[in-house]
Amino acid sequence: METTNIPGYAYGQVNRSPVTLAELELLKQTVLFSAADVAALAQAGQVLAPQTDAILDVWYGFVGAHPYLLRYFSLHGQPDGAYLARVRARFGQWIIDLCTKPYDQAWLDYQHEIGLRHTTAKKNLTDGAQAEPLIHLRYLTTFIVPLTATIKPFLQNGGSSTDEVEAMHAAWFKAVTLTATLWSYPYVKEGQF
Repeated sequence: METTNIPGYAYGQVNRSPVTLAELELLKQTVLFSAADVAALAQAGQVLAPQTDAILDVWYGFVGAHPYLLRYFSLHGQPDGAYLARVRARFGQWIIDLCTKPYDQAWLDYQHEIGLRHTTAKKNLTDGAQAEPLIHLRYLTTFIVPLTATIKPFLQNGGSSTDEVEAMHAAWFKAVTLTATLWSYPYVKEGQF
């Protein structure tokens, strides 16, 4: 996927995360993230990349079926199609990045930027949208479940063994949990993350 054509995608061009690499390593240890997970995610990236649009259809269908979620992309009760499309392009790239990028300083910095874009600090600014000014933290964290539960059928489409699918799914779950945790940083009072 050509990232230069993704509106608002600024990987490697954002401010430094207040979370340190040492803290990231502790978070990785806490979610049991290992070198085996890195390998499983790389394999998952190969399987998921050609299915990105179909994955996003499922996720957008989920959001669209729940007005309390769709409101975060709406103005006066009407979904903002342009805003949804711009976010969709970045969300698709997030799938690829989650599986293929090294979890280094640039990756950590971009996770913080994504977190900010869910809060009043930056929500809507990247896309010039006029929607809810904040995605409540409760949906950021609970969305871990649909993102994880719905990915398994896509992982199974790659012709991998049952054990490989299970390893990819477990690695995906750890990576999604890790990112949602990092995205929560802007919501937390200073010194309490």
